[in-house]
Amino acid sequence: MIVTGEAQRQAWLARQLPPAEQVAAGLWSVPVTIPDSPLRYTLAYLISSADAVIAVDPGWDSDAGWRDLLAGFEAAGVAAGRVTGIVVTHVHPDHHGLSARLREASGAWIAMHAEEVETLPARIWRAGGGSAGDRGWLARCGVPAGVAAEITFTDRQDGPFWRMPEPDVLLNDGDDIGLPGRRVRVVWTPGHTPGHICLHDADYDLLLTGDHLLPRITPNIGLAPAGRGSPLREYLGSLRRIRDYDSAEALPAHEYRFRGIAGRADAIAAHHDDRAAEILTVIGSSDGPTIWQIAQRLTWSRGWGEITGFMRRAAVAETAAHIGYLEETGGLLTRAAGLPGGDRFWVAAPAATG
Repeated sequence: MIVTGEAQRQAWLARQLPPAEQVAAGLWSVPVTIPDSPLRYTLAYLISSADAVIAVDPGWDSDAGWRDLLAGFEAAGVAAGRVTGIVVTHVHPDHHGLSARLREASGAWIAMHAEEVETLPARIWRAGGGSAGDRGWLARCGVPAGVAAEITFTDRQDGPFWRMPEPDVLLNDGDDIGLPGRRVRVVWTPGHTPGHICLHDADYDLLLTGDHLLPRITPNIGLAPAGRGSPLREYLGSLRRIRDYDSAEALPAHEYRFRGIAGRADAIAAHHDDRAAEILTVIGSSDGPTIWQIAQRLTWSRGWGEITGFMRRAAVAETAAHIGYLEETGGLLTRAAGLPGGDRFWVAAPAATG
């Protein structure tokens, strides 16, 4: 992997906000603060032609973030009121949070992949049965009641996280995003979320990767309470697909720009292979562990002791996704259990014989 966003990388190492900078003609990278987050900021992108301006992933909804976004518009010489469209790679609040505020300032339409709509927090909350469904899912994962009480969302939840706007435009794989005079098309990369997309700028061979491919960390691939299928299986398939864009410079939503898309995709896939093997080892050396117990024994970059609050929820969801993947691919067999706080346990599938 070759770092191309050297100023971004230096800012990352210095724990500073990087500068807004022009990546190519008509395309700017704009950092937008994420309050109280180890990710620190989202890299929003402004793509413009003579007649239109599209903002990609405008960032977290906060006054500081709004100021950052407006400063980026000023650096790019583009007034916020000129924005004609907002495209979100996915609906997490550090990407979609400022969409409503930007639409109010500009009258722009909001677009996302058709599969992403159902993952809007308000929708997925209803589909999962609200707080009762959330508590039930955590219990089935074996999360102790005291911990579950700290990381359960409630039906009284409010605020911009739950009020992120519905889209005006639905996108599908291969669609042009509607920027006259520029060829920017959707590359559907499900996994991090069901409708996650990347955007390929064919004129300059740039790939806006959202959270699908990051230079230093791996995106959370977690099974949501109301999720369907295996997000990890989908994500690994998306990694294989994205290798076809190896000639492009990667413009991620966090950290810094880089080249070497295929190599980075392979490295992330190898990480998930290692995690799956580690889970098999934990299960093989345990007596009917719950997902919570498995998660505690895995290798986390921060160490389990430093994983607190809602990071524990993400760790449980990621462990569940790996277990679901192993079930689907035949690496694990599921058994009914009736364990306290859980309803299943797993054993390794017997090796195939000739």
